[in-house]
Amino acid sequence: MPSTEHSIASGPYTALVTTRGGALRELRHQGRDLVVGFGPEGRIPDYRGVMCVPWPNRLADGRYTYAGKDFEAAINEPERGSALHGLATGMNWELRQAAADSVVLACRVGAGRHYPSDLEVSVTYSLGPGGLRSTVSTVNVGQAAAPYGVCPHPYLVAGQGKLDDWTLELPAHDFLEVTPDRLLPTGMKSVEGHAFDFRSPRQLGSLKIDHAFTGISRDEQGLARVRVQDPAGTGVELEWGAEWPWVQIHTADKPVGPDRLGLAVEPMTCPPDSFNSGTDLLHLKPGESHAASWTIRALG
Repeated sequence: MPSTEHSIASGPYTALVTTRGGALRELRHQGRDLVVGFGPEGRIPDYRGVMCVPWPNRLADGRYTYAGKDFEAAINEPERGSALHGLATGMNWELRQAAADSVVLACRVGAGRHYPSDLEVSVTYSLGPGGLRSTVSTVNVGQAAAPYGVCPHPYLVAGQGKLDDWTLELPAHDFLEVTPDRLLPTGMKSVEGHAFDFRSPRQLGSLKIDHAFTGISRDEQGLARVRVQDPAGTGVELEWGAEWPWVQIHTADKPVGPDRLGLAVEPMTCPPDSFNSGTDLLHLKPGESHAASWTIRALG
């Protein structure tokens, strides 16, 4: 896939954004990595930093029915039989605007046997004193209503230490249980008394997480925050608004190759397989739009 990169900077923050998947390739504060990066060429490993649209996470068997019509997307997670992270992660997005501290990329998701309408999607990355603020905006420019969901996919890095030693603060009261083989939803469960209760900050240890959380506590402005901190005193925070009622947390465990390099924190408008369950699924009529923002900033 052709790649065009754009470097932005503001104060102590620098970032690299690539047209591959509309992805955030690097984010640094005073030279310290805040996300797990990747190389300038080739396939993006583990979907690091990409934009997942028009659905986040897994679509079981790549199939769903909408408005009485059957649709089928390509399976890109064959080991679990799922269509993973939407239709735009493999696209080469276009540059729409560029400045010293911001960049706007866009792509078009076309209608077909995989999706009922045409979408224009754009993502804005902007650096400032408060960190990297990003906004994804989508307009249904087609002729039919369409199901819709979205999430960013950054892997946060708290510091130089190992993920097992990091402290996580996650203000979520519930999580979605999944099947052990395909990670497909089975039902909701409270974090009360469970290993996934990080409402008060505590060490991750060897715990493996790849689950969607909801029932999220927010401040008076409707903002929620996940904080990850290293014993050395550094850390990173991801903040998101009420447009995202879910967040996926993944400890980046891999059966082969380097694993647990960072903690995936993915605000989501809907949970996994929502095209089939309908849970928190958005419906964009022709001409309708949706926008949602999130911020990543350094701690310590």
